Amino acid sequence: MKRTLPIAIVLLAIVAIWYAAAIGMNAQWQNDVYRRGDIANVPATQFVLDTWNQEKPVLPTAHQVLGELWNSTALIAPNKPRSLVFHAWVTFSATALGFLMGSVLGIGLAVLIVHNEAINRSLMPWIVASQTIPILALAPLIVVIGFNIFTGTFGIPTDPARLMSKAIISAYLSFFPVAVGMVKGLRSPEAIQLDLMHTYNASPSQTFWKLRWPAAMPFLFASLKVGVAASLVGAIVGELPTGAVAGLGARLLAGSYYSQTVQIWAALFAASILAALLVIAVGVVERLVNRSMGARPA
Repeated sequence: MKRTLPIAIVLLAIVAIWYAAAIGMNAQWQNDVYRRGDIANVPATQFVLDTWNQEKPVLPTAHQVLGELWNSTALIAPNKPRSLVFHAWVTFSATALGFLMGSVLGIGLAVLIVHNEAINRSLMPWIVASQTIPILALAPLIVVIGFNIFTGTFGIPTDPARLMSKAIISAYLSFFPVAVGMVKGLRSPEAIQLDLMHTYNASPSQTFWKLRWPAAMPFLFASLKVGVAASLVGAIVGELPTGAVAGLGARLLAGSYYSQTVQIWAALFAASILAALLVIAVGVVERLVNRSMGARPA
């Protein structure tokens, strides 16, 4: 009760502010509707209800968004293009592949950086600099060039090529937190611990697997949680500038074309739910790994 009460209070406050903002942002359009229909002396309660239930509101209300989520998930078969489950699966596929690629790349770079000072000095600044490039400017180039290379040079079919192109963007966004966090984790053992391994005549591989790698686990999973969320953002961004017809990014784009704000907000909520599930999945894997390593729960 002590944990849920503050969360419930904050949630209620957000919903109240949301509905109050919807009245102000939708009021102008509602007044225009009344004016065109020669409707006068509308009661305040009716005006408020009308602003909360517009077909194409500037700011949809929570019940409209939740209704759209329900209608586009529970009432439509998941294999239909109108289903948000269908679009979420397309985005999840690129996210998962990109996250796997980015995590492997980030961990590999971290191992090289920690064990080679020359690579540390030459590569680490470029890793940091790579994140200063706006992803919205880079995404169309990666998707178009990658798609042409995969289909033209390697002869990969269209759908896998499009998936790989979006996955590259996801990997680009997810590898950075993994690399930085893993470098910090692999360097976390103290000098006295490294000296102890040297006293035991441990080889570099033994030092890595028995000391550095276990010490880096908390840093790794914290970075993976950030990386999986960034990977989802990369997959959605990869769908926006290319005219994709499937995926949450394509759903957002279609909603913006036809001013379907309720559809846009429903897709945003679906993306948030998907991100939360991915972070929870990483947390479950973290607990399983910690249990297998004999770590005590915090």
